[in-house]
Amino acid sequence: MTASLHLSGVVLPGGEHRDVWVSEGRFTFEPVPGAETVSRGGWLLPGLVDAHCHVGIATGGGHVTDLDGMRGQALAELAAGVLALRDCGSPVDTRALDEEPDLPRIIRAGRHIARSRRYIPGLAVELEPDDLAAEVRVQAGRGDGWVKLVGDWIDRGAGDLAPEWPRPALEAAIETAHAAGARVTAHTFGTDALPDLIAAGIDCIEHGTGLTEELIGEMARRGTAVVPTLVNVENFPGFASAGEKKFPAYASTMRQLYANSGAVVRAAFDAGVPVFAGTDAGGGIRHGRIADEVRALHHAGLPAEAALAAASWSARAWLGLPCIEEGAPADVVVYDSDPRTDLDVLARPQRMVLRGRVVG
Repeated sequence: MTASLHLSGVVLPGGEHRDVWVSEGRFTFEPVPGAETVSRGGWLLPGLVDAHCHVGIATGGGHVTDLDGMRGQALAELAAGVLALRDCGSPVDTRALDEEPDLPRIIRAGRHIARSRRYIPGLAVELEPDDLAAEVRVQAGRGDGWVKLVGDWIDRGAGDLAPEWPRPALEAAIETAHAAGARVTAHTFGTDALPDLIAAGIDCIEHGTGLTEELIGEMARRGTAVVPTLVNVENFPGFASAGEKKFPAYASTMRQLYANSGAVVRAAFDAGVPVFAGTDAGGGIRHGRIADEVRALHHAGLPAEAALAAASWSARAWLGLPCIEEGAPADVVVYDSDPRTDLDVLARPQRMVLRGRVVG
């Protein structure tokens, strides 16, 4: 049984100064006698979300196979105020972490699904198009309402990014996932894979640096979301340099995608595409960088409050997580100044409550 708690401050996103209590792990606005006051006078933000990360992928690639290593990645997110993670593909089973109440909630997408020999070795289930729908059904059963496809990757024969799946295979796979109650997202860097993914009914695009005005309009019409992972996009020039000798066309593509990345995010937001904050932590990005991603979204052109929402109340609603409301699980991060106007304060959480327990 968790202790009864009391917090007071400006409750976001509404902006009203209120007293909030926690009883049996849930929020209430009714006074709870004997509750311990754990925060007074700050700004109370619904727990942050990293909407694209990978618990279980080691720095530099490979698997994290020990529980302590996975726990360390989750704790790095927690220290940054992240109380929920959307794990967009992991090669290992991280469900043992669910038994630890002081770690962030993890919403999983199972393993990546990629075309044979068309992704980072060892991370994905690799197969051919005829087997895609069947594997989507398997991964839908292993995830928490999400499935992750690799939509494009370098084609060594072509020497550049290229789509991995034909349209009929995508349509069958996405229909299968939806029938199983799962949404589907896809990694894409370039443009060519996007028309078929969007037309086939994909629910979200990860990275999306190749989006065009026409595709953005179609995503807005359909309600298809994008998670730009701008802190990872900062690596594109390095990817280009590393591949330039063998794949000059790929290097040129990656540099162009990087140059246009901020404008793509601005255009998507302005068109009404749902934009959410994710870091792509795991592998080449260290965990705990959600504040950097929020600032990057703002720098790309999102208003500060919209960039914050993309990592808090809007992201939580998208993932089916409640905010600070009567009866909701008590997940809140407290700051000493208003994060809607001072995004830098995100790096300095003053108090964190997760599942009704003080965790920081």
